[in-house]
Amino acid sequence: MKPLFWLLTVWLLGAGTLPATGQEKYGFHLRNKQKVARIPFQLQANLILVPVRLNNSDTLWFVLDTGVSTTILTDSKIPAARHLMPIRRVKIAGAGEGQGLSASVALGSTLKMGDMVAYNQTIVVLDEDALALSEYVGVPVHGIFGYEVFNNFVVTIDFNHRELILTRPGYYRYRRSKGEKYPITIEDTKPYMSGVALVTQDRTVLLRLLIDTGAGHALSLEVNSRNEIRPPEKVIRAQLGRGLSGVINGNLGRLEKVRIGTIELSNILASFPDSTTYGLSVAQRVNRQGNIGCELLRRFKVTFNYAEQYMVLKPIRSRLRETFEHNMSGMELIAKGVDFHQFIIDRVLDGSPADLAGLQQGDELVSINSQLSRTLSISDIYKVLQRGDGREIVLAVRREGHLFVTSFALKRVI
Repeated sequence: MKPLFWLLTVWLLGAGTLPATGQEKYGFHLRNKQKVARIPFQLQANLILVPVRLNNSDTLWFVLDTGVSTTILTDSKIPAARHLMPIRRVKIAGAGEGQGLSASVALGSTLKMGDMVAYNQTIVVLDEDALALSEYVGVPVHGIFGYEVFNNFVVTIDFNHRELILTRPGYYRYRRSKGEKYPITIEDTKPYMSGVALVTQDRTVLLRLLIDTGAGHALSLEVNSRNEIRPPEKVIRAQLGRGLSGVINGNLGRLEKVRIGTIELSNILASFPDSTTYGLSVAQRVNRQGNIGCELLRRFKVTFNYAEQYMVLKPIRSRLRETFEHNMSGMELIAKGVDFHQFIIDRVLDGSPADLAGLQQGDELVSINSQLSRTLSISDIYKVLQRGDGREIVLAVRREGHLFVTSFALKRVI
């Protein structure tokens, strides 16, 4: 199954308030008093990666995540981390079934992203890169941030042009031509949207959902949050992804129809995580039925206006016509090597096409359909593996120094 990342619900355990220090200008700004800044981004594995410089470092790549409240440096081994001065130890928790992560807090850092600059920022540095996002995304990933960007600017995510547009709040004007406007609430630094409807033949269930740009899936529903929310009859067991507290397990199934305002989306592939994913602390604090991730959001031009508590969705018509698909091979890959173009099979589902073709954990993918793997990204490979039920895939694979060729037909199992 293609990795679906859940970088949400992050809070500091025992950290208290994290103050800023220093006498220079504090907070987030646009250079030269600009009203608008445009920043290109990458979309890899349905994660938004933006270029960031930390204290005049070389370019780093951070995930832009509405679900994270604190700037987190996930890779403590990069040179920029050596110049940070930690002042205290903290525990970080989030989605997943583990115990959370140990980290240090550093104050007084400067972040730059294009024409945006933020002074005197608090950085949380993980002791180890337990998320290993680079291996799953296939490009370098050094950190995660989100709330302060969204809280200080009106943020438009143009998925079509891969461009982030930051507007100073007083200069943004909503017009109907920009899309449909929906109210949101900001609670515990995160945006929630009510009024999304789960539609079946006999009922309509209104949902309150977290809007999470740090999640790669389309939609996730928490079956214990309301009696009306139940998985469909046909589901498959899957490892849904990874969060800050470890692996996320659960089920995948298809929903008949979901309505957002006047937009209806059919046959959505949805995740149903196990209840242990969040733990009691989150369930007690948050009233929600799930979250919306970038596999759904990328079908729109999305604008967040935290100051006035609304978001704008403008459909990208060609994207709305795309079906929601999964990895039909039954194998999961991780990217290794200096440039992350060495692809290793990390997991093979029993009875899947990859399993029946004799593939095993640890095999190295050399080529796919006569194209050398080193010329592809991991996202390119997953696009091949999730399009075309019955399509034949021919792989060249290296195992313990020996090369062999095998093939299988993709099979839609859900």
